[in-house]
Amino acid sequence: MSGPVTFGNLIRMNRTDQPRSDENEWIDTHCHLQLADADPDALVRGAPNVVRIVVPGVDLESSNAAIELAGRHQGRVFPTAGLHPHEASRWSIEGDAIADLAPSVVAIGETGLDFYRNLAPRDAQVDSFRAQIRLAISVAKPLIVHCRDAFAEVHDLLEAQGAGSWVVLHCWTGGPRWSKRFSELGVTFSFAGPVAFETGDTVRRGAAVIDPHVVMVETDTPYLSPPPHRGEDNQPSRVGLIGAALAGVWGMAVEDVAVCTTNKAKAVFSL
Repeated sequence: MSGPVTFGNLIRMNRTDQPRSDENEWIDTHCHLQLADADPDALVRGAPNVVRIVVPGVDLESSNAAIELAGRHQGRVFPTAGLHPHEASRWSIEGDAIADLAPSVVAIGETGLDFYRNLAPRDAQVDSFRAQIRLAISVAKPLIVHCRDAFAEVHDLLEAQGAGSWVVLHCWTGGPRWSKRFSELGVTFSFAGPVAFETGDTVRRGAAVIDPHVVMVETDTPYLSPPPHRGEDNQPSRVGLIGAALAGVWGMAVEDVAVCTTNKAKAVFSL
């Protein structure tokens, strides 16, 4: 695609004769159904074009809830287990129990570093993140990584462990520089609502330098609802809007983005 990847260009490119995003099949690779105010079973039923939904845990309770949900929607909903950086101080309390859930889940996380809110001490975040990196390696499962205002620290910790496609950078918001640096590690990028936000030019410029074949899409339900639903609780049925935004960035057909991201999600999570 030529020219700057601006919000205006994105809107114009999506006003084409491409099929609507909800006419394609998608996989929502990061959807906190268990944290939504809405009935999670209704959210699943309300997204018939979303053929798989990955539900990440952010602590022990939510990880168990994700497993319970997956039991009610076998073959459609898949759980993960992890401790979010906001809760990192609890790793010494919950870590062993989270590790015991590893055989029942498709990935470890959501973990990582959040140096924007700093709701847990940075040392505790690093310790929890490092422990979950080791856990993912030990059980040979993907690692779902949250990274906010901690690009250098996350990059260095992952590089030290030989990061590859088993690392999923959830809700990726890095610009071109960090997108290129993480691409060199061989990671998988997962894009959420910010790639479609009016304020998301940096995210779109980052997406523009990433190979579409190493990308997945997510809603991060109930957060980060994309336009035209800003300010509302998010839901998995809107994951196609993320794919449509990426189609505009890459100059691809929406259905090709659906196929590409779905294939990548199946490969990463062994779905």
